[in-house]
Order: sequence, then C-alpha cells, then structure tokens
Amino acid sequence: MLYGIAAATTALLLSAVLAGLLRVPALRLGLVERRQRQRRVPLSGGLAVVLTTCLVALAGDRWGYAPLGDGVGALLPAAGALAGLGLIADVWRLKARLLVLGTAVAAAFVVPYGDTGPWAGALAVVWITCAALAFRSLDHADGVAGTVGVVTAFGAAACAALEVLDGVAVLLSVLAAALTGFLMHNWPPARVALGACGSLFAGFLLAAGAVTVRAGGGPGEGAGVLFALTAVATADAVLVAVARRLAGRPLLRGGPDHLAHRLRRLGLTPQGAVVVLGTAAFAGVLVGTLVHTGWAGPRAVWWVAGGALAVVLGLLRVPVYGPPRARGSAHDASRSHDASRAHDASRAHDASRARGARRDPRMSRMYGPRRQSESLPVRPGSGDRRAGRDASAGQRHLACKERIRVEWV
Repeated sequence: MLYGIAAATTALLLSAVLAGLLRVPALRLGLVERRQRQRRVPLSGGLAVVLTTCLVALAGDRWGYAPLGDGVGALLPAAGALAGLGLIADVWRLKARLLVLGTAVAAAFVVPYGDTGPWAGALAVVWITCAALAFRSLDHADGVAGTVGVVTAFGAAACAALEVLDGVAVLLSVLAAALTGFLMHNWPPARVALGACGSLFAGFLLAAGAVTVRAGGGPGEGAGVLFALTAVATADAVLVAVARRLAGRPLLRGGPDHLAHRLRRLGLTPQGAVVVLGTAAFAGVLVGTLVHTGWAGPRAVWWVAGGALAVVLGLLRVPVYGPPRARGSAHDASRSHDASRAHDASRAHDASRARGARRDPRMSRMYGPRRQSESLPVRPGSGDRRAGRDASAGQRHLACKERIRVEWV
C-alpha cells in the first residue's frame, strides 16, 4: 500500500515537472493546437503523461516497489505503441482512419480472449477502440480530458483492487496521478494539452483496464459497468455524431459542438463547465463501481443511461453551428449586384452607340472614318524617306512646268 502511494506521488510530481519543461520545446517546434483562435496551446502534456506513467510503472516493477505482475501483460507496451502513433499524428496530422486502425490493432493484443470468448472478445476490441477515440475527443477544451480521466482512472483502479488485480490497479493509479500532475498545467486557461499522444494513451489504458477487470463476468452487467465508467466520454461522442448528422456536416470534421462548448453557450465559465463534467463523470463512475462490487443492482446503470440520454437530447437544442449559407448568401448577393451594375453599364453603352448612329449625315461626313491610307502602319524612318520623295517629285514637276512654259513662249 505504501509503495503504491509512493509511486503515485512520484508520478504526480514527475508529470507536473515534465509538462512544464516540455512546453518551451513544443512551442519552438510548432507542436501546438489553436484554441479560441487566439491561444496556441502546446501539446507537450501528453508526452509528459506517457513518459511518467511508463517510467514510474516500469521502475516500480523493476525494483519491486510496485510490481505489475502478470495481469498487465501486453497492456503497457500496446498503450506505448499507440501513444507513438498519436505523437506522429500530432506532428504530421495523420488521417483519422489510421488512428482508428492503429487503436483497433492495439486493442486486439490486450483483450483476454480466454476469459471473454471469441465473440465477446471481438466486441471488446470494438468497445476499446470506440472508448479510446471518445476519450480523445474530450481534449477539445481546457481541463475536461484531465478531470474526467482522473476520476475514471481512480474508479477503474478501485474495481481492479477489489478483483485483486494488483498490477492493473497500480498501473491505473499511476495513470491517475500522472493526469493529476498534468491537470496543474491544463486547468483553464490551459498552458499545455494532451494531444492525440496523451489522450489515446490514457483512453486506451482506461478502456483496456476496465475490460480486463470485467473479463469473465456476466455480459449484460459487464456492459453496464463499462458504460457507467465512461458515461461522459460516451455521451460526448453520441452528441457530436448525432448533431453533425442532423446538420449535414462530415463526422470527422471538427467543430464547437462538444459537451463543454454547449455548456459554455448556456453561460457557464470554462471552469464551471469542467466542474459540471467532472461531477457527471464521478456520478457515473460511482454507479459503475457500486454495480461492480454488488452493492447496487444492475438496474442502477439505467439511471446513468437515462441521464446521459436526457443530456444529449437537451444539449442538441443548443445552437452551435452558424447559418449554413450566411456567408455564401452575402457573397452571392454581392456578385449579383456587381453583375446588375455591369449589365446596366453595357446597356447604357449600347444606347449611346445607337444614338450616335442616328446622328446627322453631315456630321457623319465631317467625322467619317479615316481613309485607308491613313490607317496603314508606318515603319520607323519611313516618314523621312517619304518626305524626301515628295520633295523631289515636286521639284521635278515644277521644272517640267517651267520647261513647257518656255517652249510655249
């Protein structure tokens, strides 16, 4: 017990220090995310959480202070590989389908098929993938992912401790402590963010750890517990998917349509939105833990599902998208106005030409077109030669006239 507390304390302090130290290099390298269109938030918090969790967990297992045991297996290596993929996505902006594929492959290596069976194991892979990606979407606002992650990690660690899965409990406790240290820099207004690296790592560990804890239990009750532990992330993903579907927007296109954004539209401050979502996550985790331990019946999960459904339906009515064709309509109006002005100018020009054609014929003769000889191009220097030829021709003409006059006389 004392070793676990020491490991968690070390993880908290190390995560807080690393998140602060890695902030400046992330800014210089351009590893940032724009929030509210004015602030550049570096994505160094995710790398700090990953390094802290892996170092503290492996050091405790190596020196025997907090052994992971056999229950962890490939959980930590798979999560580390997924964090590397997320870091690549933060740097080079990978496509979302690659992240989905990588998360599914990592989930396929950590599901205990011996306890779940093939069909339930396949469903577990799908659920871990969806839960990890849903947790990644919680990193859309300051403090949300860190707060919900800390609450969920402590609840899943408590469930693991009750099942005597000490390795999973230690790993999730270290993750909760690392997220707490990160939250010191991520509380609104945030100075660092998780990014895809940290959010996929944390979401994957939480989902895979919860599946490991519930493996071998009843499928219906297990699904209810898993949903209650991740109720906030699930509600956020469902809300975003339904809203974008109704608005005709692409599903993978970002926008201010998450839970925290809609709560801000209702008048809550950034800190107030984080507190509300953290309280909702605590309520869901508490119900899931009570159902897992048997202190509450499986029907208690329906209260969580009903509350999540009411929140989704209520927040769908909050307007978050602007008028779909507001800017396009103004642009079209401007173009039509310019076209009408050009059309009027063209008609005025044609009318003036028509009036000119009906002028007095004498004026037409006075101001008629030039002769063909005047419109011919003149080569450079040809004017002087032409003037010389005209002068010599004139002299010959005068000489001829003088000779004729003399002969006549």
